[in-house]
Amino acid sequence: MNFRILSKLLGVLTILIGTFMLFSLVWADPNIGSHTDAAVRATQPEKDGIWGLIYSAVICWILGGLMFQYGRSAGNAKIYRKEAMAIVGLSWVLASVLGAMPYIFSGTSRGPSIRVFHEPDTVVVASSRWRAWETWRETDQWKETNPLGQDSASPANTENLIVLETLANATARGLSTREFIEATGLANAPAVFTRLKKQSLWNQWLIGPGEESAAPADRTTHYRLRWVKMGLVDSLFESQSGFSTTGATVICDLEDPHLVPHCILFWRASTHFLGGLGIIVLFVVLLGQGSAGKALMRTEMPGPTQESSRARMQHTAWRFAGMYLLLNIILAVILFFLGMSPFDSICHAFATMATGGFSTYNDSLGHFFNQGLNGRAIEYVVILFMTLAGANFLLLFLILRGKPKKLFLDLEFRTYLAIIAFATIFVVVFGMRSGNVDFQPFETAFRNSLFQVVSIITTTGYGTADFDQWNQFGRGLLLLLMFVGGCAGSTGGGMKVIRHILFFKILRIEVEGSFQPKEVRLLKLGGKATEDQSLRHSILVYFGLIIALFAFGFLFVIAFESDLTWGTNQQNKLIDSASAVASTLNNIGPGLGVIGSTENYANFSVPSKSLFIWLMMLGRLEVFPILVLFAPRFWHDQ
Repeated sequence: MNFRILSKLLGVLTILIGTFMLFSLVWADPNIGSHTDAAVRATQPEKDGIWGLIYSAVICWILGGLMFQYGRSAGNAKIYRKEAMAIVGLSWVLASVLGAMPYIFSGTSRGPSIRVFHEPDTVVVASSRWRAWETWRETDQWKETNPLGQDSASPANTENLIVLETLANATARGLSTREFIEATGLANAPAVFTRLKKQSLWNQWLIGPGEESAAPADRTTHYRLRWVKMGLVDSLFESQSGFSTTGATVICDLEDPHLVPHCILFWRASTHFLGGLGIIVLFVVLLGQGSAGKALMRTEMPGPTQESSRARMQHTAWRFAGMYLLLNIILAVILFFLGMSPFDSICHAFATMATGGFSTYNDSLGHFFNQGLNGRAIEYVVILFMTLAGANFLLLFLILRGKPKKLFLDLEFRTYLAIIAFATIFVVVFGMRSGNVDFQPFETAFRNSLFQVVSIITTTGYGTADFDQWNQFGRGLLLLLMFVGGCAGSTGGGMKVIRHILFFKILRIEVEGSFQPKEVRLLKLGGKATEDQSLRHSILVYFGLIIALFAFGFLFVIAFESDLTWGTNQQNKLIDSASAVASTLNNIGPGLGVIGSTENYANFSVPSKSLFIWLMMLGRLEVFPILVLFAPRFWHDQ
């Protein structure tokens, strides 16, 4: 193993990531980096976000410079497959760590939590999860230590109980800070909100149902409002989710610039852009890397492909990057003319074309539909571009060359469209039979069904409807689509459509071989026999590894995750855990139950989040470049 060439290239990567961080600084200006919604715009330059990005960039430059200097003596040493796999695997691990620094240094907050006190400085219950709170209320401890008094049926205590429940519910539902304060029913909510904006957001006190104070004093009931800053694991989770284009998040309040600065939101979206393009593709495009480019791209670019253009890797990388950048620009311009601010349009373009799904609003893209900002047009435009993002970019390039027929003659692309069409039809039919409000009238049913199907199969993970409230068939179908994914050579994650096609072809060959063992059957793709003799073996091994990783992740989560995450809904733990593992392993983001389209991953424990970080990375790099890093023999010369 040539460690100096590894150090040199990883140093270059570190410097590049640090440089990209600076592009986010411009959005710290409230006149530039603001949401479409005027109610959530910043009024002052985001100093915390600015210094967080600068500190992170400087560390990247220093660390990258030292690594590059150490590996400088390697010169233009040849990169073999072992080095290529090590570079790719370590690049994604390093990117995750570097990308987490802006969240930590800026003091980005995950969201609010509530602590309830009976007497001054005496904790009665500390819970930010509504289900846990609900469970605790059913115990004898609630009856003995009820902070609202023994006579909870009295009018005063009933009012207090409503306030208390609303507070606990608000933190669990991930409401914005404004919604959180208003939901308490405080008579002077605007004044409270203004004070919290101006002062430190840590350890604030709300006393009683209609009063506020800076200290608990001697009141009977005390609500301690605390903003939870992102720690190391939360930051690594958010960073890896961005780079792997998963789109899972632990942030509960995206709309308050005091909690999540706009410049940090833009860096969050930028990780999607870089991850969708591919770190190694960026290497090859910018630096060339000569003959090493083939080994590097072969390791990173996901899925088997029918294209034989890998022989000219830098040319292929330029094609991929060119199409990717062009589609990002086109989508951003369209979204801008549909009413989005420049900030929102660029962030959502990055998230769409990278099939990531990070939004700048708590309601995801549903925010624009609810606000009437050409909502339907935005949804249909995003559906189109998500579909394109899930297609092979090298085939899309043929459209620019005047060969659109090749795109629709491609077996994988036709299968990809067929799955979307049939899945949408089934969801619409069963959804309208269920009578769910998301399926009335027909246009709404069609739009919601098509959007969620495309969002899941392309692994984008946007949400415009709460599909966790759909009928069981619709939820089950979306869960299965998590294991399909986009096309090879796309930015979509998942197992890839081409692998499913090949798997069923292999299955047919094996079945036919059971009663005609002497007949030679070739594995054909696109009407031609595949030249890669090991393709059949690699497909079966990949399916086996995915099943094994899913099973291990599933057992880990149900074994180590606290039951308090589900509270009284313990019967949902199995399906929710399976959904969380499938969603992160296939780079989707949202799932069912506790990680539904209106929820996030904030309430999962540190061990579970740590597992999800690795699953997201394994899914993005299709297992092998990460697994080999843990093989001792891999690091020794043979």
